[in-house]
Amino acid sequence: MTEQEIFEHIDAWENIEIVAASILNDPAQFNTLIQLALNDSRQKSWRAAYLVDKIHDENPELLQPYLPMLIGQLKTEQNASKRRHWLKLLSMNAIPEEHIGFLFEYCIETFTSGSEAVAVRVHAMQILYNISEMEPDLKPEVLQLIEQEMEFHPTAGIRSRGKKLATKLFRQIHRNSG
Repeated sequence: MTEQEIFEHIDAWENIEIVAASILNDPAQFNTLIQLALNDSRQKSWRAAYLVDKIHDENPELLQPYLPMLIGQLKTEQNASKRRHWLKLLSMNAIPEEHIGFLFEYCIETFTSGSEAVAVRVHAMQILYNISEMEPDLKPEVLQLIEQEMEFHPTAGIRSRGKKLATKLFRQIHRNSG
């Protein structure tokens, strides 16, 4: 399928499963889908990002070569739905080491933003935790950020994930300092 054919098919929700099955049966089409998701600015192009997310659930290996592109896209992505999907996908995959610095700063800014959607902020929080697993010296800073957001900007999503991650971080920090 071409980008245009994929876009036309995903314009109707009832076609999403059919397009997903087609791409899973012919993984070469995944590149076309991800290019559409990353580079198309039409209103409904976020559905391509949604479809990338659904396909990732079935075959996460397909996304691996594109992780640096997703990270790069965060620098300019205006669509909140796409940012939510990209951060969710990044939170579920190993972060390429060369992108840790950018992603850490980006996720701090996103997580502490009062104007960002809660789901986007929760995924950014998860990525901060994931980075602290790779860089243990960052654990106290990430814990402090999570506690601050739970206190000053509490939402159900922030509190729920925040409590779980803060508990893990607290235990890890105290285990390593004792």
